[in-house]
Amino acid sequence: MQRRHLMIAAGAALAMPAIRPASAQGKPVRFALDWALQGNHAMWVLADDKGIFRDNGLSVKIDRGFGSGDTAVKVASGAYDLGFTDISTAVKLNADNPDKRLVSIYQVFDRTAAALITLKGRGINSPKDVAGKKVGAPEGEGSRMIFPAFAKAAGVEADKIKWTSMAANLRDTMLAQGQVDAVTGFLFTTHFNLVGIGIPEDNILAWPYAENGLDLYGSAVVARADWLEKNPQIASAFVKSSILGLRALLADIPGGMAAIKKREALFDEALEARRFAMTRDRSILTPNVKQNGFGYLDMTRAETLIRVNAEAYGVSNPPSVASMFTSDFLPPVAERQV
Repeated sequence: MQRRHLMIAAGAALAMPAIRPASAQGKPVRFALDWALQGNHAMWVLADDKGIFRDNGLSVKIDRGFGSGDTAVKVASGAYDLGFTDISTAVKLNADNPDKRLVSIYQVFDRTAAALITLKGRGINSPKDVAGKKVGAPEGEGSRMIFPAFAKAAGVEADKIKWTSMAANLRDTMLAQGQVDAVTGFLFTTHFNLVGIGIPEDNILAWPYAENGLDLYGSAVVARADWLEKNPQIASAFVKSSILGLRALLADIPGGMAAIKKREALFDEALEARRFAMTRDRSILTPNVKQNGFGYLDMTRAETLIRVNAEAYGVSNPPSVASMFTSDFLPPVAERQV
């Protein structure tokens, strides 16, 4: 993420195709997802369908995304009020553009989805076995950039890895074809992409960073700091609605998948229900969330995330924890208990 990110002057021109236009009632909110519609996005689709946004005084326009980094830039540009993005993307962006800094107002993913992923038969049965192997990931992609921190935590000899760069859409195919021995990426994305191209599920091996020594936060709802100062009630209403939408999804996963299918004809309900189940179990309903409630912030973990990303991207002036994370817009703890 370079200072080019904020060529943010083109704000409005960066708008994404709408999934569904906002209704005429309530305060208008422009919300950008991190990617094309996937299972976990049903929490916001259900919040819309069930009138949760409306009941909380909001009229939300939900647009698809084109990657966490892209979404972060678009929120920082002012093209969107709120976005759903991997919070790690904000570390360098905030350091380079303090006047357009992003703030996490609701950590949806209590754990990052970044993982080391391989297939059986590649001679990799633990993270340490990846030393001397060919590992693939797009150059500059988050899971690759913070791999050294994961390697240190997991006891991997990182200097013995042979990295292969590729476009993101070729990563899973190259792993399946044996052009690389392993890849780094988001577990839920790569796992089900491999399933989608015919790899038997029990042939896939993965070691999520967060479960193997590098316990970082994942994707969050973010907003620009100056927007939050002007719109605190809207931010609080959106977070409250998001949690209620998540509760609705957890209670009725098939219903959530059907809601997305109405908006995206090519949406695979069965596969996405499985993707969401993995997301739920590995990143959303973590032991921390079960104990402390949705969105609970541990500032020590937040500080670790900033430090790891600052080291990975060579940031000499990392943002402070207080400038990048807040629990001010979360509903009371009683409303956030699992």
